[in-house]
This record gives sequence, structure tokens and C-alpha cells, in this order.
Amino acid sequence: MDNATLQPEARMDEPAQKALRINLDQTRYGSFAEIGAGQEVTSWFFRVGAASGTIAKSMSAYDMTVSDNIYGKTTRYVCQERLISMLDHEYGLVVERLAAKRGDSTAFFAFADTVSARNFAGTNEQHGWMGIRFQAAPGAKEADQIILHVNMNDTEAVRQQEALGILGVNLIFAAFYNLHDTNALLAGLTDGIGSDRVEIDYIEVSGPSFQKTDRRLLNIALLRSGLSNAILFDKNQQPVPPTEFFHKRPILLERGSFRALHHMFPGLISACQKQLKSVAGSGAKEAAYVLELSLNNILRTQQSTDDEVLTVVAQLCEHSSNVLVSNYSEFFHLTRYLRRFTQSPIGFVVSVALLPLLLEDERYSLLQGGVLEASARLFQQQVHLLVYPVESKLFSFYLDLIKFDVSKVSFPADGYVTAGSLALKGVNNHLFRYLIESGIVLDSPVEEDTAVSRP
Repeated sequence: MDNATLQPEARMDEPAQKALRINLDQTRYGSFAEIGAGQEVTSWFFRVGAASGTIAKSMSAYDMTVSDNIYGKTTRYVCQERLISMLDHEYGLVVERLAAKRGDSTAFFAFADTVSARNFAGTNEQHGWMGIRFQAAPGAKEADQIILHVNMNDTEAVRQQEALGILGVNLIFAAFYNLHDTNALLAGLTDGIGSDRVEIDYIEVSGPSFQKTDRRLLNIALLRSGLSNAILFDKNQQPVPPTEFFHKRPILLERGSFRALHHMFPGLISACQKQLKSVAGSGAKEAAYVLELSLNNILRTQQSTDDEVLTVVAQLCEHSSNVLVSNYSEFFHLTRYLRRFTQSPIGFVVSVALLPLLLEDERYSLLQGGVLEASARLFQQQVHLLVYPVESKLFSFYLDLIKFDVSKVSFPADGYVTAGSLALKGVNNHLFRYLIESGIVLDSPVEEDTAVSRP
């Protein structure tokens, strides 16, 4: 069926055209279950007509007690666990009830989403889980599955619901017609909405159609294509959803480079964990520690290939580190990103050699407020820089390496440079001293004589 068969003036990438094509496809039939932001996906299929050709059942178990009775109890209602239980239940029912009658000619599916749209005050995490379990062809013994986690960037709940509905149609269409072309599958997910309105920071695929698909590369493709700003790998080198890992935890994050692994002080992270816990209070959870690697890292190194990214991720994971790969060039973007998931303290572990760059005016020429605006974005409530020292000679070498004018700073000629012993020349030193005296910038409690000779 081509575009002209549907509506000559419309493009196939419009949600109405995609929904109509699915409705007219007599081999597809299944159930829809949506929680939290209305039945925005299902409504597209009703709206375009011929919905009876696709929809076996549509429901929304909005009440928590009703949802628990159907899908089982859970501690969070917008989480991967709840989505999986929805897919398990709905797919099992549609196959059980309809396989005998039409299983020879029908590929069954179940679509589900569970979403938290913007509340009245805008204080909640505005995100959702969405997935589809489906037979690639009628009579398939084993189902395929695609799961997404999405962050919604619109500032109005109704706009978020609209974007969610279009994304759901795009996902179903991609599962049915772009199954064996992952590039086309990803490219079509934001048709009609754009990546500025939604961010997909996790994708999981499974089933016989995806046996040769590397989930790690698939998630990196989200980052490369602009669908996501950051993806997270666990200690087993597997992608994990950031919303599950960071949820309401203090966070300790260290930035690194693709070109060389960062060699830390022995005991540095342990010391920073204790330091952050003292800031957070005795009742706080253990901080989530991650190494963050930016595709647009602070040193502006050459572009890294996907294989190089995976190599570094694997090396870091060998040291029991969780790794966040992002496209953020500036620290203040990370603050905003992490504040989606938690209001607990955040500690950025940095070398003292990076401090002059972080407070350099020229670095923020694109911001109207310059370094003051950047600092305000970075140092939100309970955000700290935990600074480890560097030998004086190495400090000078590092600034020369990145072509930073060493005359703009003063520091001890011998021994170690710390945040406390570093001074910026010019008016920005007043800002720097304020950050230190207010406890926002903290020297890490590590022994200088155990330092590794790298910045």
C-alpha cells in the first residue's frame, strides 16, 4: 500500500497515516493498555477509522488499586517492572482468547504505556515507559518486544500527552514495518514530534528478530542520532534506564575522556562518598557513583567511533564502575539532567586543574549571563565540586596542554595545588572564593602523598 492509496496530500510519516495503515493491515490485531496520561495512543487508531481491524481491547487501569488487582502490586507505578507486568498480562490474554479463532492469519500484539505527565506545579519527574510485545508474523511461537523509556520536555501536560500519543503510534509502526532495519526504526520514532519534545534515553529489544542486535550499540545510536542526551551502562557493560538507577539517590559523578582512562587516588571515591554523605545527612541513601564520558568532552578530543566508546566502557566497567555516556560539553547541563531523577545532594569529582576552565568567561560566551549564569545553573541546591589535588608541575603542564594562559592563575610552586591554594587573577576570583567559603567547592579529604601523577 503506498501513500496515494491513503491520502495523496499526506505523508506516510504523519501519525494519522501510520495509524490508518495499521488499521487496514488485516494481519495485525491486539490490545492497548495505557496508564497515567489518558489513552493518547489508542485514540489515534479510533480517530482515523477502521479501528475494529486492529483493536481487540483498549483499557486504562488508572486507579492504583485497580491496577494492582490486574497487574500485581508494585512500589512505583511508572517503572519498567509495571510495564513488563502489563505486557505479560495483556499479551497473554489476547493470545489465549483469540489464537484458536484467528491465530493462523493474525500476528497478535499488546501495546502498553505507564506515564507520569506534568503535575500542576511541575515538580514531578515527567517521564514514561512504553512498549510493545508482538508476533513478527502470524503463528510465530515466540514474541518480539521493544521497550522505551521516554522523558517529556514540553511544559504543558496536554502537549506531553499529544507527544506521547504520536510516539506510541510511531513505535507500533516501527515494530510492524521497520523491524529488520534498526536505523529506520529509531529514525521513525520521533516523526511528527521531533527530539526536542521527547527524549528516549533507553531502548531494550528482545525476541527472535533481534538475536543479532547489540543492545549496547542500539542505545549508543540513540545518543548519536540526538534522540537521547545520555545513556547509562551498568557494571556488566549493559544499558540500564537512568530513571531506575538514579531514583531519589545522592549522586557522585566523575568526568573522564575517551582517549585515556582516568587514574584516581587510591581511596578517592570512598573518601568522596563519605564527604557527600556528611553533606546529605546520616539518613541518606548510599550515593550512586558513575563515571561520565562525553562525546563532546571538555578537552574537545577527536570524534570517537562506537567501537571505541564500547572499548572504554568495557575497561571502566572492569573496575566496577557504572558509566554514563553523554553529549554534554558543560557541567551545568549535567546538573539539570541529574535533577530529573533526584533532589538529593550531587557531587562532581574533579581535578583542581579543571577549576580555571570552569570559571573562565570565554567558555560561556553563548550564555547571556556568562560565567555567572553558568555557575547558577551548575551549583543548584546541594550541588558540590569535590576537588582532588594535582602536583604543581603537572598542574602547569596540564594548563599548557589545553592552551590555558597560566598567567591567569596563581598556585604554589612546589607540592600540590588544591582548591584552597589556587587563586584566579581578576574579578572571577571573588566568585571562586565565595564558592569555597560557602562549602560549594570542597577539597577532597585524600592524602596528597598517595596521588597518582596524572591530572
